[in-house]
Amino acid sequence: MGKLAKVCALLIIHDMSEMLAELEKIETDRLRFRRITRLDVEIAFEILSHPEVTRYWSSPPMIAMSEAEAFVDRKLASYEKGGSFQLGVEIKENGELIGACSFFNHHATCKRAEIGYVFARKHWGKGYATEAVIGLIETCFGPLGLNRLEADIDPRNEPSAKLLRRLGFKEEGFLRQRWIVSGEISDAAFYGLLMRDWEECRRLHE
Repeated sequence: MGKLAKVCALLIIHDMSEMLAELEKIETDRLRFRRITRLDVEIAFEILSHPEVTRYWSSPPMIAMSEAEAFVDRKLASYEKGGSFQLGVEIKENGELIGACSFFNHHATCKRAEIGYVFARKHWGKGYATEAVIGLIETCFGPLGLNRLEADIDPRNEPSAKLLRRLGFKEEGFLRQRWIVSGEISDAAFYGLLMRDWEECRRLHE
């Protein structure tokens, strides 16, 4: 029995506080997940005020520090309420926060959830996003006991589409003019990943 199968044989976690605790344990060769705190307001502003980072985001670039403060406050509230979580991703070597991964729209009965990710422009091209998303996938299909993951991206965001396809996600749907951000209308492409897809993808890359 493979490592993933052994983990999946464990008791499936449904409690949201326990799910958050598992997400906080994610650690890769270079990265670790952690809760976002009020000390992260300035770096959150730096990341989410960059026009390239937010080009295909669901909200426009931040223009005031108060927006970053409100963003962090929402993340803190979500840790208490459950339902959706956004964890910061930091470099283990120096503790620098370089982005975040999201876990939301969890459906316990159907064993599915949606994921998202965002990373600082200065850290693009270093493989951090792929590494972090792999860690998130392993936890979702491992201790969280999910069977399906979903992601919604702007179809023009080719780097994000390539990342998802490289990790085994399949494009499953296309919704026209789903988003309007700062007056710009954009479509949405939906991607899905099943546990069996991920197992096959892992075997191909071993």
